[in-house]
Amino acid sequence: MTMLTNLRGIAAPGRGLIAVRAEAQPKSPPTIEALATAWEGFKAHHNQELADIKAGKTDVVTAEKTDRMNDAITALQASIDEQAVQIAAYKLNGGGGDQPRDPEYSGQFKAYFKRGDISAKLEEIRAAATKTDGEGGYLAPVEWDRTITKRLKQVSMMRNYASVISISGAGFKKVFSDRVVGSGWVGETAARPATTTPGLTVLDFGLGELYANPAASQGLIDDAEVDIEAWLADEVNTEFAKQEGIAHLSGDGVNKPFGVLTYVTGAANAAKHPWGAIPVVNSGAATALTADGILSLVYDLPAEFEANARLFINRSSVGALRKLKDAGNNYIWQPSFEAGQPSTIAGVPIADMPGMPVVAAGNVAALYGDMDATYQIVDRIGIRVLRDPFTNKPFVHFYTTKRTGGGVKNPEPMRALKVAA
Repeated sequence: MTMLTNLRGIAAPGRGLIAVRAEAQPKSPPTIEALATAWEGFKAHHNQELADIKAGKTDVVTAEKTDRMNDAITALQASIDEQAVQIAAYKLNGGGGDQPRDPEYSGQFKAYFKRGDISAKLEEIRAAATKTDGEGGYLAPVEWDRTITKRLKQVSMMRNYASVISISGAGFKKVFSDRVVGSGWVGETAARPATTTPGLTVLDFGLGELYANPAASQGLIDDAEVDIEAWLADEVNTEFAKQEGIAHLSGDGVNKPFGVLTYVTGAANAAKHPWGAIPVVNSGAATALTADGILSLVYDLPAEFEANARLFINRSSVGALRKLKDAGNNYIWQPSFEAGQPSTIAGVPIADMPGMPVVAAGNVAALYGDMDATYQIVDRIGIRVLRDPFTNKPFVHFYTTKRTGGGVKNPEPMRALKVAA
């Protein structure tokens, strides 16, 4: 399927060339002060709404205004959170510094992109790579592969917070002890009978294959109106990030990662890990979130995992969190007070996690814990590109593939919030 998004001057099948559009002028990002002002206005209005309800007054207009103010805060916070994600991605990539590139191979790869030229070095690298990997195509240069990875970190929330490793083989296995080891107290000269011996379990973090297949017209490539490499990086980033986000949360492990939600107590992979499932804490209401439920979730996590813990929740569900108050009638949600920092709930940082279930009866609406210590993402080194000028003339398709997998490596640093009484 041809994908032609965020592209300037790329041809759509059957329509010829699209005129190059002028870039829109960037808007100034919202400030922390603007968010704080909006939050104070929301609190005052919501408190008045609660007082009216307590007095037996109901006003649809007032309720609608509360929702609009809530949505406005969500938009402001989303923009500030995006800045925080970009800052985090920048730091994860060593401050944005590029590693040395291979000019010879990069030049030959560009020629392959543009004209389909296949050099001896391209074939040599392809032959070496496919000895342990059945994928076709040609391995992208290191700096091109790194560009894709950087953009994935900016878009995919799991890649920002989970543990990520790269491998060169066909799979990744991790050995776990079942912790069934016995011990006992004895006297100085007493016999030492045998104790129970722990068993070992091997977990296989299998790899699935992601692909994208964007296309550009041969005429456009010949005229070099756009940077084909930059365009393809954008296309691959958008599609891969979308698919990874879904799989890392709820993937069934069939040609894709095992999603973290499938390891929650009662879910499909609850019995997969030898250390058990991710424990569940109820929200405190059958169809809603409560302040007591959030506090129970936070304090259920062992103290040793608190330092790097966050609340992972869908942005659309954060609106419900903003209305929660503690026993002292204080709001437990607080906006960002510093650039690059997220909003908090009960003092806990909130991480936007697209794809998390919404607040509804029986749903796991949030996860709380240390995602880096909980979830493992495994990447097979190398992104491959196969240039296809034959299937859909006059368009050249760039069939791009990447192998990646994932699964829970330790369920203990994570808790799940289930919407239930």
